[in-house]
Amino acid sequence: MFARLLAALICAASLSAMGQTPPSNYERGTITAVTPHHNARGESGRDVIRYDVSVKLGNTNYVVLYTPPSGSNTVEYSTGIDMLFLVGNDTLTFTSMISGKTEMPILRRETLPAQGSPDLSRGPSQYFSLKLQNLSEKLALSEDQQVKIRPILEQESGELSPLWNNPVISRKDKLDTLEKVVRASDEKIKPILSQTQREKLQEIRKQQKDQLKKLLATKGNN
Repeated sequence: MFARLLAALICAASLSAMGQTPPSNYERGTITAVTPHHNARGESGRDVIRYDVSVKLGNTNYVVLYTPPSGSNTVEYSTGIDMLFLVGNDTLTFTSMISGKTEMPILRRETLPAQGSPDLSRGPSQYFSLKLQNLSEKLALSEDQQVKIRPILEQESGELSPLWNNPVISRKDKLDTLEKVVRASDEKIKPILSQTQREKLQEIRKQQKDQLKKLLATKGNN
């Protein structure tokens, strides 16, 4: 049970786009990369700035061609953002309050290798690697940020190691310790983050806390 709560704390549900309820057939995806599009020989639209946008949906990565509205370049800073997408045969569609419904042609797609659910009961090493990966994806951490955050997470993992598979410590005491240690780590991590990343981390923590409360309500506090 404690392993399930740890998993919930680390891997809380992604932020929904603008707080909306997912429409039917829409899937939650994460923008993982944005690069300027280089036109192939003979390709139309050579005078228009366009972008190749990589979107991870489940175990599939889609690279789509995005043409921003006139004068907009916000897509350049959208790596790490979670949104809702509709997958078509040849297009990926999203809806926003700014541009409305936008269909993007799919340039290519690839199936990502399947990743089993990490067994957090195996101990600190897996907790550390999972959390670093999760923060890197959710906050779009740069390589420099990852290097600076790594020792903070290593210390956090070490402080939590006495809780692993320890039947003497109650679940409530484990969670109290977990919350205290994670909060201390967050305070060390925040100065490394941008304002946008700090705000996203705060929202993630709020969602994780709500999810933990629900899990505890179903299992009791012993």
